[in-house]
Amino acid sequence: MSEALVLGLVFAVLLLAGVPIAFAIGLSAVGALLVTLDPAPAATVLAQRMATGIDSFALLAIPFFILAGNLMNRGGIATRLIALAKVLVGRLPGGLACINVLANMLFGAISGSAAAAAAANGGVMTPLMTKEGYNREYAAAVNISSATTGLLIPPSNIMVVYSMASGGVSIAALFLAGYIPGLLLGLALMLVAALIAKRHGYPTAGKVGWGEAVRILWDAVPSLMLIALIMGGIIFGWFTPTEASAIAVVYTFVLSVLVYRQVKWSELPRLLADSAETTAMVLVLVGASMGMSWVMASANIPQVVSAGLLELTQDKTLLLLIITIILLVVGTFMDMTPAVLIFTPIFLPVVKQFGMDPIHFGLVMIFNLCIGLCTPPVGSVLFIGCGVAQTTIAKVVRPLLPFFAAMLVVLLAVTYVPALSLWLPKVLGF
Repeated sequence: MSEALVLGLVFAVLLLAGVPIAFAIGLSAVGALLVTLDPAPAATVLAQRMATGIDSFALLAIPFFILAGNLMNRGGIATRLIALAKVLVGRLPGGLACINVLANMLFGAISGSAAAAAAANGGVMTPLMTKEGYNREYAAAVNISSATTGLLIPPSNIMVVYSMASGGVSIAALFLAGYIPGLLLGLALMLVAALIAKRHGYPTAGKVGWGEAVRILWDAVPSLMLIALIMGGIIFGWFTPTEASAIAVVYTFVLSVLVYRQVKWSELPRLLADSAETTAMVLVLVGASMGMSWVMASANIPQVVSAGLLELTQDKTLLLLIITIILLVVGTFMDMTPAVLIFTPIFLPVVKQFGMDPIHFGLVMIFNLCIGLCTPPVGSVLFIGCGVAQTTIAKVVRPLLPFFAAMLVVLLAVTYVPALSLWLPKVLGF
Protein backbone atom coordinates (compact mmCIF):
# COMPACT_ATOMS: atom_id res chain seq x y z
CA MET A 1 0.00 0.00 0.00
CA SER A 2 3.02 2.33 0.28
CA GLU A 3 3.15 2.49 -3.54
CA ALA A 4 -0.51 3.51 -3.69
CA LEU A 5 0.02 6.19 -1.04
CA VAL A 6 3.02 7.68 -2.84
CA LEU A 7 1.20 7.52 -6.18
CA GLY A 8 -1.85 9.35 -4.84
CA LEU A 9 0.07 11.98 -2.87
CA VAL A 10 2.54 12.87 -5.62
CA PHE A 11 -0.22 13.02 -8.21
CA ALA A 12 -2.38 15.30 -6.03
CA VAL A 13 0.50 17.62 -5.17
CA LEU A 14 1.59 17.96 -8.80
CA LEU A 15 -1.97 18.68 -9.95
CA LEU A 16 -2.39 21.35 -7.26
CA ALA A 17 0.95 22.84 -8.30
CA GLY A 18 -0.33 23.25 -11.85
CA VAL A 19 1.95 20.68 -13.47
CA PRO A 20 0.59 19.52 -16.87
CA ILE A 21 -1.51 16.40 -16.42
CA ALA A 22 0.71 14.13 -18.55
CA PHE A 23 3.82 15.00 -16.52
CA ALA A 24 1.90 14.70 -13.25
CA ILE A 25 0.81 11.19 -14.21
CA GLY A 26 4.30 10.12 -15.31
CA LEU A 27 6.13 11.59 -12.32
CA SER A 28 3.67 10.12 -9.82
CA ALA A 29 4.14 6.69 -11.44
CA VAL A 30 7.93 7.07 -11.14
CA GLY A 31 7.51 8.11 -7.50
CA ALA A 32 5.49 4.98 -6.77
CA LEU A 33 8.09 2.78 -8.49
CA LEU A 34 10.87 4.34 -6.39
CA VAL A 35 9.31 2.69 -3.34
CA THR A 36 10.49 -0.69 -4.64
CA LEU A 37 13.12 0.19 -7.28
CA ASP A 38 16.22 2.39 -7.64
CA PRO A 39 15.85 5.58 -9.74
CA ALA A 40 17.42 4.26 -12.97
CA PRO A 41 15.40 1.01 -13.14
CA ALA A 42 12.22 2.89 -12.17
CA ALA A 43 12.57 5.33 -15.06
CA THR A 44 13.45 2.50 -17.45
CA VAL A 45 10.46 0.39 -16.44
CA LEU A 46 8.07 3.31 -16.83
CA ALA A 47 9.52 4.22 -20.24
CA GLN A 48 9.06 0.63 -21.39
CA ARG A 49 5.47 0.55 -20.17
CA MET A 50 4.69 3.88 -21.85
CA ALA A 51 6.11 2.64 -25.16
CA THR A 52 4.21 -0.64 -24.86
CA GLY A 53 1.02 1.23 -23.98
CA ILE A 54 0.90 3.16 -27.25
CA ASP A 55 2.02 0.18 -29.37
CA SER A 56 -1.51 -0.48 -30.57
CA PHE A 57 -2.92 -0.66 -34.10
CA ALA A 58 -6.27 0.69 -32.87
CA LEU A 59 -4.60 3.91 -31.70
CA LEU A 60 -3.77 4.76 -35.32
CA ALA A 61 -7.40 5.84 -35.60
CA ILE A 62 -6.72 8.81 -33.31
CA PRO A 63 -4.31 10.82 -35.53
CA PHE A 64 -6.42 10.07 -38.60
CA PHE A 65 -9.67 11.21 -36.98
CA ILE A 66 -7.90 14.31 -35.60
CA LEU A 67 -6.66 15.21 -39.08
CA ALA A 68 -10.09 14.54 -40.58
CA GLY A 69 -11.67 16.75 -37.90
CA ASN A 70 -9.26 19.61 -38.67
CA LEU A 71 -10.00 19.33 -42.37
CA MET A 72 -13.73 19.47 -41.63
CA ASN A 73 -13.32 22.40 -39.25
CA ARG A 74 -11.64 24.51 -41.92
CA GLY A 75 -13.34 23.05 -44.96
CA GLY A 76 -16.71 24.78 -44.87
CA ILE A 77 -18.56 21.72 -43.60
CA ALA A 78 -19.82 23.45 -40.44
CA THR A 79 -21.61 26.21 -42.38
CA ARG A 80 -23.38 23.64 -44.58
CA LEU A 81 -24.50 21.62 -41.56
CA ILE A 82 -25.77 24.77 -39.85
CA ALA A 83 -27.80 25.59 -42.96
CA LEU A 84 -29.23 22.05 -42.95
CA ALA A 85 -30.07 22.32 -39.25
CA LYS A 86 -31.93 25.57 -39.98
CA VAL A 87 -34.14 23.72 -42.47
CA LEU A 88 -34.86 20.91 -39.98
CA VAL A 89 -35.41 22.73 -36.67
CA GLY A 90 -35.25 26.46 -37.40
CA ARG A 91 -39.00 27.01 -36.88
CA LEU A 92 -39.01 25.53 -33.36
CA PRO A 93 -39.17 27.93 -30.39
CA GLY A 94 -35.72 29.41 -29.99
CA GLY A 95 -34.92 28.15 -33.46
CA LEU A 96 -31.34 29.42 -33.57
CA ALA A 97 -30.54 27.63 -30.31
CA CYS A 98 -31.99 24.39 -31.66
CA ILE A 99 -29.99 24.90 -34.85
CA ASN A 100 -26.81 25.15 -32.77
CA VAL A 101 -27.61 21.89 -30.95
CA LEU A 102 -28.45 19.96 -34.13
CA ALA A 103 -25.42 21.38 -35.97
CA ASN A 104 -23.16 20.20 -33.14
CA MET A 105 -24.75 16.75 -33.28
CA LEU A 106 -24.20 16.53 -37.04
CA PHE A 107 -20.68 17.92 -36.87
CA GLY A 108 -19.84 15.54 -34.03
CA ALA A 109 -21.20 12.62 -36.04
CA ILE A 110 -18.67 13.52 -38.72
CA SER A 111 -15.64 14.79 -36.79
CA GLY A 112 -15.90 13.06 -33.39
CA SER A 113 -14.48 16.14 -31.67
CA ALA A 114 -16.32 18.21 -29.06
CA ALA A 115 -13.68 20.95 -29.17
CA ALA A 116 -13.88 21.25 -32.97
CA ALA A 117 -17.68 21.38 -32.85
CA ALA A 118 -17.68 24.09 -30.17
CA ALA A 119 -15.19 26.20 -32.14
CA ALA A 120 -16.63 25.72 -35.63
CA ASN A 121 -20.35 25.97 -34.88
CA GLY A 122 -19.99 28.40 -31.98
CA GLY A 123 -17.96 30.76 -34.11
CA VAL A 124 -20.82 30.94 -36.64
CA MET A 125 -23.89 30.64 -34.40
CA THR A 126 -23.01 32.91 -31.48
CA PRO A 127 -22.81 36.12 -33.58
CA LEU A 128 -26.06 35.16 -35.34
CA MET A 129 -27.85 34.51 -32.06
CA THR A 130 -26.68 37.72 -30.38
CA LYS A 131 -27.63 39.71 -33.49
CA GLU A 132 -31.18 38.32 -33.21
CA GLY A 133 -31.43 39.37 -29.55
CA TYR A 134 -30.35 36.17 -27.79
CA ASN A 135 -28.39 36.59 -24.58
CA ARG A 136 -24.69 35.99 -25.32
CA GLU A 137 -24.15 33.78 -22.27
CA TYR A 138 -27.22 31.71 -23.14
CA ALA A 139 -25.88 31.25 -26.67
CA ALA A 140 -22.54 30.12 -25.24
CA ALA A 141 -24.25 27.70 -22.85
CA VAL A 142 -26.20 26.08 -25.71
CA ASN A 143 -23.04 25.67 -27.77
CA ILE A 144 -20.89 24.34 -24.91
CA SER A 145 -23.35 21.71 -23.68
CA SER A 146 -24.36 20.45 -27.13
CA ALA A 147 -20.75 20.17 -28.39
CA THR A 148 -20.29 17.13 -26.14
CA THR A 149 -22.76 15.10 -28.23
CA GLY A 150 -19.92 14.55 -30.70
CA LEU A 151 -18.16 12.31 -28.22
CA LEU A 152 -21.18 10.02 -27.92
CA ILE A 153 -22.25 9.98 -31.56
CA PRO A 154 -19.58 8.09 -33.54
CA PRO A 155 -16.87 8.25 -34.67
CA SER A 156 -15.27 9.15 -31.34
CA ASN A 157 -11.60 9.08 -30.39
CA ILE A 158 -12.38 8.56 -26.73
CA MET A 159 -14.20 5.32 -27.59
CA VAL A 160 -10.98 4.07 -29.19
CA VAL A 161 -9.12 4.91 -25.98
CA TYR A 162 -11.73 3.12 -23.84
CA SER A 163 -11.52 0.05 -26.06
CA MET A 164 -7.80 -0.17 -25.37
CA ALA A 165 -8.17 0.51 -21.63
CA SER A 166 -10.89 -2.14 -21.26
CA GLY A 167 -8.81 -4.87 -22.82
CA GLY A 168 -10.21 -4.88 -26.34
CA VAL A 169 -13.95 -4.14 -26.26
CA SER A 170 -15.16 -3.89 -29.86
CA ILE A 171 -14.74 -0.34 -31.20
CA ALA A 172 -17.49 -0.96 -33.75
CA ALA A 173 -19.89 -2.00 -30.98
CA LEU A 174 -18.97 1.09 -28.95
CA PHE A 175 -19.59 3.31 -31.97
CA LEU A 176 -23.05 1.80 -32.47
CA ALA A 177 -23.82 1.98 -28.75
CA GLY A 178 -23.29 5.74 -28.77
CA TYR A 179 -26.04 6.64 -31.23
CA ILE A 180 -29.11 6.42 -28.98
CA PRO A 181 -27.49 8.12 -25.91
CA GLY A 182 -26.10 10.85 -28.18
CA LEU A 183 -29.45 11.45 -29.86
CA LEU A 184 -31.27 11.47 -26.51
CA LEU A 185 -28.80 14.01 -25.14
CA GLY A 186 -29.24 16.24 -28.18
CA LEU A 187 -33.04 16.09 -27.97
CA ALA A 188 -32.97 16.86 -24.23
CA LEU A 189 -30.73 19.89 -24.80
CA MET A 190 -33.00 21.09 -27.63
CA LEU A 191 -36.01 20.80 -25.34
CA VAL A 192 -34.32 22.87 -22.61
CA ALA A 193 -33.10 25.43 -25.16
CA ALA A 194 -36.59 25.75 -26.64
CA LEU A 195 -38.28 26.15 -23.23
CA ILE A 196 -35.83 28.86 -22.15
CA ALA A 197 -36.10 30.63 -25.49
CA LYS A 198 -39.91 30.56 -25.35
CA ARG A 199 -39.89 32.00 -21.85
CA HIS A 200 -37.63 34.86 -22.91
CA GLY A 201 -39.41 35.42 -26.21
CA TYR A 202 -36.42 34.63 -28.42
CA PRO A 203 -37.29 34.49 -32.14
CA THR A 204 -37.35 31.48 -34.44
CA ALA A 205 -35.01 31.25 -37.40
CA GLY A 206 -37.79 31.82 -39.91
CA LYS A 207 -39.23 29.72 -42.69
CA VAL A 208 -37.08 28.28 -45.48
CA GLY A 209 -38.76 27.86 -48.87
CA TRP A 210 -38.94 24.45 -50.53
CA GLY A 211 -36.55 25.41 -53.29
CA GLU A 212 -33.99 26.77 -50.85
CA ALA A 213 -34.43 23.72 -48.59
CA VAL A 214 -33.70 21.35 -51.47
CA ARG A 215 -30.60 23.35 -52.44
CA ILE A 216 -29.30 23.31 -48.84
CA LEU A 217 -29.93 19.58 -48.51
CA TRP A 218 -28.16 18.89 -51.80
CA ASP A 219 -25.21 21.03 -50.67
CA ALA A 220 -24.96 19.12 -47.37
CA VAL A 221 -25.26 15.62 -48.84
CA PRO A 222 -21.50 15.18 -49.54
CA SER A 223 -20.73 15.98 -45.88
CA LEU A 224 -23.43 13.65 -44.58
CA MET A 225 -22.22 10.86 -46.84
CA LEU A 226 -19.13 10.55 -44.64
CA ILE A 227 -21.34 9.21 -41.83
CA ALA A 228 -22.76 6.54 -44.12
CA LEU A 229 -19.33 5.72 -45.51
CA ILE A 230 -17.63 5.26 -42.12
CA MET A 231 -20.39 3.50 -40.19
CA GLY A 232 -21.71 1.58 -43.19
CA GLY A 233 -18.23 0.27 -43.95
CA ILE A 234 -17.72 -0.82 -40.35
CA ILE A 235 -21.15 -2.44 -40.00
CA PHE A 236 -20.87 -4.39 -43.26
CA GLY A 237 -17.30 -5.44 -42.51
CA TRP A 238 -15.70 -3.61 -45.44
CA PHE A 239 -13.04 -2.12 -43.17
CA THR A 240 -12.03 -1.81 -39.52
CA PRO A 241 -12.55 1.38 -37.47
CA THR A 242 -8.85 2.18 -37.88
CA GLU A 243 -9.08 1.79 -41.65
CA ALA A 244 -12.27 3.88 -41.56
CA SER A 245 -10.34 6.73 -39.97
CA ALA A 246 -7.86 6.74 -42.86
CA ILE A 247 -10.72 6.70 -45.37
CA ALA A 248 -12.26 9.64 -43.50
CA VAL A 249 -9.07 11.65 -44.06
CA VAL A 250 -9.08 10.93 -47.80
CA TYR A 251 -12.78 11.78 -48.10
CA THR A 252 -12.57 15.02 -46.11
CA PHE A 253 -9.44 16.04 -48.03
CA VAL A 254 -11.27 15.64 -51.35
CA LEU A 255 -14.33 17.44 -49.98
CA SER A 256 -12.54 20.36 -48.31
CA VAL A 257 -9.72 20.93 -50.81
CA LEU A 258 -11.10 19.81 -54.17
CA VAL A 259 -14.90 20.07 -53.95
CA TYR A 260 -15.72 22.89 -51.51
CA ARG A 261 -12.27 24.50 -52.02
CA GLN A 262 -12.37 26.06 -48.55
CA VAL A 263 -8.91 24.74 -47.64
CA LYS A 264 -6.09 26.04 -49.84
CA TRP A 265 -3.07 23.92 -50.70
CA SER A 266 -0.86 26.46 -48.92
CA GLU A 267 -2.79 25.84 -45.68
CA LEU A 268 -2.13 22.10 -45.64
CA PRO A 269 1.34 22.20 -43.98
CA ARG A 270 -0.02 24.25 -41.08
CA LEU A 271 -3.06 21.98 -40.80
CA LEU A 272 -0.86 18.87 -40.75
CA ALA A 273 1.37 20.45 -38.11
CA ASP A 274 -1.64 21.31 -35.92
CA SER A 275 -2.92 17.75 -36.24
CA ALA A 276 0.49 16.33 -35.37
CA GLU A 277 0.70 18.59 -32.31
CA THR A 278 -2.72 17.51 -31.07
CA THR A 279 -1.88 13.85 -31.73
CA ALA A 280 1.37 14.18 -29.80
CA MET A 281 -0.45 15.61 -26.78
CA VAL A 282 -3.03 12.83 -26.84
CA LEU A 283 -0.45 10.05 -27.20
CA VAL A 284 1.76 11.44 -24.44
CA LEU A 285 -1.31 11.34 -22.20
CA VAL A 286 -2.08 7.79 -23.33
CA GLY A 287 1.49 6.61 -22.75
CA ALA A 288 1.77 8.21 -19.31
CA SER A 289 -1.64 6.93 -18.29
CA MET A 290 -0.81 3.38 -19.41
CA GLY A 291 2.35 3.58 -17.30
CA MET A 292 0.33 4.69 -14.29
CA SER A 293 -2.23 1.94 -14.93
CA TRP A 294 0.55 -0.66 -14.89
CA VAL A 295 1.88 0.74 -11.59
CA MET A 296 -1.62 0.62 -10.10
CA ALA A 297 -2.07 -2.96 -11.24
CA SER A 298 1.30 -3.90 -9.70
CA ALA A 299 0.24 -2.30 -6.41
CA ASN A 300 -3.15 -4.11 -6.54
CA ILE A 301 -4.98 -0.78 -6.39
CA PRO A 302 -7.89 -1.92 -8.62
CA GLN A 303 -8.43 -4.98 -6.43
CA VAL A 304 -8.35 -2.87 -3.25
CA VAL A 305 -10.82 -0.32 -4.65
CA SER A 306 -13.05 -3.12 -5.92
CA ALA A 307 -13.09 -4.83 -2.55
CA GLY A 308 -13.80 -1.53 -0.81
CA LEU A 309 -16.75 -0.71 -3.04
CA LEU A 310 -18.18 -4.20 -2.66
CA GLU A 311 -17.86 -3.97 1.10
CA LEU A 312 -19.58 -0.60 1.01
CA THR A 313 -22.63 -1.94 -0.83
CA GLN A 314 -23.89 -5.00 -2.69
CA ASP A 315 -26.71 -3.03 -4.29
CA LYS A 316 -26.07 -2.51 -8.01
CA THR A 317 -28.19 0.65 -8.19
CA LEU A 318 -26.33 2.31 -5.34
CA LEU A 319 -22.95 1.13 -6.61
CA LEU A 320 -23.56 2.67 -10.04
CA LEU A 321 -24.65 5.91 -8.38
CA ILE A 322 -21.43 6.00 -6.33
CA ILE A 323 -19.29 5.37 -9.43
CA THR A 324 -21.23 8.04 -11.32
CA ILE A 325 -20.60 10.62 -8.59
CA ILE A 326 -16.89 9.74 -8.49
CA LEU A 327 -16.59 10.09 -12.27
CA LEU A 328 -18.46 13.40 -12.25
CA VAL A 329 -16.00 14.72 -9.66
CA VAL A 330 -13.02 13.31 -11.57
CA GLY A 331 -14.24 14.96 -14.76
CA THR A 332 -14.09 18.40 -13.19
CA PHE A 333 -10.31 18.31 -12.75
CA MET A 334 -9.00 15.66 -15.18
CA ASP A 335 -9.03 15.41 -18.96
CA MET A 336 -11.09 12.62 -20.51
CA THR A 337 -8.22 10.58 -21.95
CA PRO A 338 -6.23 10.02 -18.73
CA ALA A 339 -9.46 9.63 -16.74
CA VAL A 340 -10.63 6.80 -19.01
CA LEU A 341 -7.22 5.11 -18.98
CA ILE A 342 -6.80 5.37 -15.21
CA PHE A 343 -10.31 4.59 -13.97
CA THR A 344 -11.44 1.95 -16.46
CA PRO A 345 -9.15 -0.73 -14.94
CA ILE A 346 -10.40 0.28 -11.49
CA PHE A 347 -14.16 0.32 -12.04
CA LEU A 348 -14.70 -2.13 -14.90
CA PRO A 349 -13.89 -5.27 -12.81
CA VAL A 350 -16.35 -4.05 -10.17
CA VAL A 351 -19.29 -3.54 -12.51
CA LYS A 352 -18.53 -6.80 -14.31
CA GLN A 353 -19.18 -8.63 -11.05
CA PHE A 354 -22.71 -7.26 -11.16
CA GLY A 355 -23.18 -8.41 -14.73
CA MET A 356 -22.79 -4.99 -16.39
CA ASP A 357 -21.74 -5.16 -20.03
CA PRO A 358 -18.36 -3.46 -20.73
CA ILE A 359 -19.90 -1.65 -23.72
CA HIS A 360 -22.67 -0.24 -21.51
CA PHE A 361 -20.15 0.83 -18.87
CA GLY A 362 -18.01 2.50 -21.53
CA LEU A 363 -20.91 4.69 -22.60
CA VAL A 364 -21.70 5.53 -18.97
CA MET A 365 -18.09 6.50 -18.26
CA ILE A 366 -17.74 8.61 -21.42
CA PHE A 367 -21.07 10.34 -20.75
CA ASN A 368 -19.98 11.18 -17.21
CA LEU A 369 -16.71 12.66 -18.39
CA CYS A 370 -18.44 14.63 -21.16
CA ILE A 371 -20.13 16.66 -18.43
CA GLY A 372 -16.69 17.43 -17.00
CA LEU A 373 -15.73 19.09 -20.29
CA CYS A 374 -18.34 21.77 -19.56
CA THR A 375 -17.30 22.47 -15.96
CA PRO A 376 -14.47 24.50 -14.40
CA PRO A 377 -11.60 24.36 -13.64
CA VAL A 378 -10.31 22.28 -16.58
CA GLY A 379 -13.31 21.98 -18.91
CA SER A 380 -11.73 22.38 -22.34
CA VAL A 381 -15.05 22.79 -24.18
CA LEU A 382 -16.11 25.38 -21.59
CA PHE A 383 -12.99 27.45 -22.31
CA ILE A 384 -13.41 27.16 -26.09
CA GLY A 385 -17.12 28.02 -25.94
CA CYS A 386 -16.48 31.08 -23.78
CA GLY A 387 -13.65 32.12 -26.06
CA VAL A 388 -15.66 32.04 -29.29
CA ALA A 389 -18.58 33.78 -27.53
CA GLN A 390 -16.24 36.45 -26.11
CA THR A 391 -17.57 36.06 -22.60
CA THR A 392 -16.33 34.75 -19.25
CA ILE A 393 -16.77 31.47 -17.42
CA ALA A 394 -18.32 33.23 -14.42
CA LYS A 395 -21.10 34.65 -16.63
CA VAL A 396 -21.78 31.37 -18.44
CA VAL A 397 -22.03 29.05 -15.42
CA ARG A 398 -25.56 30.13 -14.44
CA PRO A 399 -27.09 29.74 -17.94
CA LEU A 400 -25.40 26.34 -18.13
CA LEU A 401 -27.23 24.96 -15.08
CA PRO A 402 -30.49 23.96 -16.86
CA PHE A 403 -28.42 22.18 -19.52
CA PHE A 404 -26.41 20.39 -16.82
CA ALA A 405 -29.70 19.22 -15.32
CA ALA A 406 -30.80 17.81 -18.71
CA MET A 407 -27.44 16.08 -19.16
CA LEU A 408 -27.73 14.47 -15.71
CA VAL A 409 -31.25 13.20 -16.40
CA VAL A 410 -30.14 11.56 -19.66
CA LEU A 411 -27.00 10.21 -17.93
CA LEU A 412 -29.12 8.49 -15.29
CA ALA A 413 -31.36 7.03 -18.01
CA VAL A 414 -28.35 5.68 -19.91
CA THR A 415 -26.85 4.32 -16.67
CA TYR A 416 -29.92 2.45 -15.45
CA VAL A 417 -31.46 1.42 -18.80
CA PRO A 418 -28.81 -0.75 -20.50
CA ALA A 419 -30.95 -1.21 -23.62
CA LEU A 420 -30.33 2.43 -24.57
CA SER A 421 -26.70 1.51 -25.19
CA LEU A 422 -26.87 -2.17 -26.04
CA TRP A 423 -29.94 -2.50 -28.26
CA LEU A 424 -28.40 -1.23 -31.49
CA PRO A 425 -25.15 -3.27 -31.26
CA LYS A 426 -27.16 -6.42 -30.52
CA VAL A 427 -29.59 -5.85 -33.38
CA LEU A 428 -26.69 -5.44 -35.81
CA GLY A 429 -24.83 -8.45 -34.41
CA PHE A 430 -21.94 -6.76 -32.56
